[in-house]
Amino acid sequence: MKNRLSSEFIFQLFALLIAVIVVHAVYVGVIRPSADAQLQQQAELQAAGEDFVPERTLAVVIRDFEQEACFILLIWALAIMGYKGRRTLQEQGIVERNLIDIPDGTSVLPEDAREYSRALESLPNEQQDYLLPRTLLAALQRFATTGSIQAVSDTIKEQCEVESDRLDSELSMVRYIAWAIPSIGFIGTVRGIGDALGQAYKAVEGDISGVTVSLGVAFNSTFVALVLSIIIMFCLHQLQLSQERLVLDAQRYADKRLMRHLVAG
Repeated sequence: MKNRLSSEFIFQLFALLIAVIVVHAVYVGVIRPSADAQLQQQAELQAAGEDFVPERTLAVVIRDFEQEACFILLIWALAIMGYKGRRTLQEQGIVERNLIDIPDGTSVLPEDAREYSRALESLPNEQQDYLLPRTLLAALQRFATTGSIQAVSDTIKEQCEVESDRLDSELSMVRYIAWAIPSIGFIGTVRGIGDALGQAYKAVEGDISGVTVSLGVAFNSTFVALVLSIIIMFCLHQLQLSQERLVLDAQRYADKRLMRHLVAG
């Protein structure tokens, strides 16, 4: 368990580093030069007094620093959720396997629990850390110790509840990112409005280009942040749904493949 947590932490750290490098490189090499060229062209047309409608291209909408930070956090959150989703799929795959071979009509006594535990203990170390093998092994050990079917049922329920709470707590970073992205967008809104107010004197003199650019920063940052937060929340709910299904499937597997065969000594 400790090794898995440390490897997951290292993965998150490298995912953040890669997201920063890739997004910043794209912004410096492509997005900002393209957006600056478009804004310069529009400023020249406006200065010449020509009648035109400013275009809101994708590069112009996402050119500012707040949008760059939002995209970095988006990629980081998707990487974290992808890591957890991959593990959930691996654990879901083991639910389809016949981990305990108990033929129909066979009764399992407390003294038989050790025999059926060997199949679970022979699994690779990584698979032994999965929810279903841990739950089945804990249930068999409790049955061998107490001989109580009720104790086995309580063990299965407790293991599933603990796993559900653990999976939920491990998503706290993703929830923080989902909260941070709209907050960063709001920071861009405040910055843009502040810049626009600082150039109000130019608007009075007839030059509104600075005010319009600053207001564009304000609205674009909020727009991008809200769209990205919607994407993150959708992916987060899908991941939570798959994790909840895993816990329910593990509990159903234990009830169907193990509990109904137990006979108290």
